[in-house]
Amino acid sequence: MFKKILVAIDSSDISQLILAEAESLAKAMDANVMLLYVQASFNEQYLNPILLQPDGFYSNFHTEAVAKYMKQWEEVKQEKIEWLRSLSEKISNHGIKTEFTLNFGDPSRMICELAKSWDADLIMLGRRGMSGLSEMFLGSVSNYVLHHAPCSVLTIQGPGVTNSTELPQQEEFEPV
Repeated sequence: MFKKILVAIDSSDISQLILAEAESLAKAMDANVMLLYVQASFNEQYLNPILLQPDGFYSNFHTEAVAKYMKQWEEVKQEKIEWLRSLSEKISNHGIKTEFTLNFGDPSRMICELAKSWDADLIMLGRRGMSGLSEMFLGSVSNYVLHHAPCSVLTIQGPGVTNSTELPQQEEFEPV
């Protein structure tokens, strides 16, 4: 029986499916829900650390650029917090105790760390269906979490991803 469900979401379309499944399961199990969004450093909205390096020749430009990026970063952060708050309220309105958190860093590790510190019984997250070279080069959050989570993991399959579990058709041979 699950009492604490960590729901890792992002801005993709599959997040709505994950939320619906998490809400249904939490209601059936009378469980608490923690919504997690991780702002990854490779995300285009994340402040690039190279911009924080001092530049002796253009120090005024550098200071202005950093101030501009910090302002933009704070706006993005506030947007995500408001988004999480609205999702949390929506789920809470259905009688489910819900919290949320916005973390920064590598999504794979942050999900596992929060699951451990929050003492989650279950992690729910999406799976885009990457395999082979794309999974090797781009990485797979769900694959990492499956192998490093301190609790059970439920992956929700993204739309349009096929599971090719069928064995290839064998040719029929006539006996000689």
